[in-house]
Amino acid sequence: MCGICGVIAPLHPETAETLVRSMTAALLHRGPDDQGFLAGDPRAPGVALGMRRLSIIDLAGGHQPVWNETHDVAAVLNGEIYNYRDLRERLTLAGHHFSTQSDTEVLVHAWEEWSEDCLAELRGMFAFAVLDMRGQVLSPQLFLARDPLGIKPLYYAQTPGGILFASEVRALLAAGVPRALSPDALTSYLVFGSVSEPVTLVENVFSLPPGHSMLLLVPDRRRAPRPRPWWNLRRSPAAKDPRRPRDHAAAARALRPLLEDAVRAHLIADVPVGLFLSSGLDSTAIAALAAREQPGIHSFTLSFPGTSYDEAPLARRIAESCGTSHSEIPLDGSDIPRHLEEAMASLDQPTMDGINSYLVSWAARQTGLKVALSGLGGDELFAGYPTFHSVPRLRFLAQAAGLLPGFLRAATAPLAEKIASWKLSPDAARKAAGAWRGLRPFPDAYFLARALFPPFEADRVAITRYRPSAVAEDGTTLLPTWMGWLERTSGEAHSMETVAGISWLELRCYMASTLLRDTDSVSMSRSLEVRVPLLDTPLVEFVATLPDRARWRPGSQKSLLTEALAGILPDTLSNQPKRTFTLPWEDWLRGPLRSTIETSLAELAPALLPHLKAPGVLAVWQDFLAGRTSWSRPWSLYVLNEWCHRNLG
Repeated sequence: MCGICGVIAPLHPETAETLVRSMTAALLHRGPDDQGFLAGDPRAPGVALGMRRLSIIDLAGGHQPVWNETHDVAAVLNGEIYNYRDLRERLTLAGHHFSTQSDTEVLVHAWEEWSEDCLAELRGMFAFAVLDMRGQVLSPQLFLARDPLGIKPLYYAQTPGGILFASEVRALLAAGVPRALSPDALTSYLVFGSVSEPVTLVENVFSLPPGHSMLLLVPDRRRAPRPRPWWNLRRSPAAKDPRRPRDHAAAARALRPLLEDAVRAHLIADVPVGLFLSSGLDSTAIAALAAREQPGIHSFTLSFPGTSYDEAPLARRIAESCGTSHSEIPLDGSDIPRHLEEAMASLDQPTMDGINSYLVSWAARQTGLKVALSGLGGDELFAGYPTFHSVPRLRFLAQAAGLLPGFLRAATAPLAEKIASWKLSPDAARKAAGAWRGLRPFPDAYFLARALFPPFEADRVAITRYRPSAVAEDGTTLLPTWMGWLERTSGEAHSMETVAGISWLELRCYMASTLLRDTDSVSMSRSLEVRVPLLDTPLVEFVATLPDRARWRPGSQKSLLTEALAGILPDTLSNQPKRTFTLPWEDWLRGPLRSTIETSLAELAPALLPHLKAPGVLAVWQDFLAGRTSWSRPWSLYVLNEWCHRNLG
């Protein structure tokens, strides 16, 4: 696990190493164990690569950049290649020679052997760069790639002097990328509580999307970077398998060995591996499987003694049943202001969910862990979210309303909201009214279900902007915008069955743009590697290509997962309602954090002043105090404001 960065500066090659060293300094928290550089090579003038390393595999020999035998192909890697031992054996038989035991070295030889097709051979979480300076290529090439689900991040920017990339947005800012706010991304943040792929809150800084790659010719500074998709679910081995299960029982039988293999692969490390254990099904499944592979594996739980939301007692019983060595890290509401400063500093981009992940990462480091397994991905794959029920209802409502003239829908929307409020929360009722008005500009009701400030409410808080996108027929991104990502993902989802389509939307949107990004940013701020076995690529491809009847049983919570692990899951989980790891923000915002939030929202960051409407921002806080909206809205505005104060001036 590392932080990586690089630059192509053909106009001013003498600046390349300085820029990279500025970025690696900003990435120190991601890799306190080691650093490495490639700069000043006459074969690639103006090119420099850098990395900071958190040593997990081959502690002594895993220094980066890693070179091939002839010293003309180099690589830097952030993440883990879980099948590196198998690939090493295959590449050795093909005539390649290895000098280390690290997974990174597999990349340079895989590139030599298969070029861009090497991506199809990799199993892991990764973002990497390969610099090819072999004489057989017309000019030096820099190849960037990101794993299928977007577990590890990679950002890039094109400036007048060249192209820069890094594992964090803040590293690019440290290299002098202009600190300008993106109005397009700001709208995305307000709508969803995080910035959607592939944009960032910094203008002209973009994310290489999940499952995408980019090939850069070193001397060509004029050509804009063009991300291209390399991973396609429909072309995966699971999708093409004629023996793919067609019913629930067969799918459960086939799923179990995939789960066991995923956890086994994610335990590979040369340092101790532990796991986060809540009282939920997903982390329990990981704990049960991991303890069978490594009896006594360390588990930990964040506890809130004496509160109604404390999961520690149930997690303790689960740990005893699974046979893990368990720790509980207590946290009191009065401790939150003390943690808030450091938690806010950990965010590479603003997000309303990131502090939860930060506190879990803090707890993991309190136990001394350097690697921790997480149950992320279970709700997306096994239909655990409320969206699997609410989205079909919102789609139906929008479709029914579409039969009426627009003026009539607008006139009756307040009545629709009032009727919906009889059974729904105020925010949910407003979303129902939004579906009645029409889904525009969203391409699917899913985005309304996931919205923090739906468009008609975001307009009260800010001057919103929905920039269209351009994507070529082969999927190459011509103009990166978040609306383009939503439209493309929706198009893919609409070709699937209902459950599969919503699952795909969850994986490509909420998971990629919020959960995985937050987890990477805040865990690495604590020099902690978080692994997600339920997002193992073969496992995801298998579940995601199942027919709905084999994947989901109405009225049964994550039935495919529970049936696949029958006899392994502890009895403690029996008859337990679904739980989500949610901190008591409602109480904290009304208590120890109230003055902090009020002070911040009364003084907007200079970068936000041209875009936010101050009266609308304060009205959100008053609505929360009056019980007319949830805590998440004022909290998201606070996080946004503080992030802009820190990073945009």
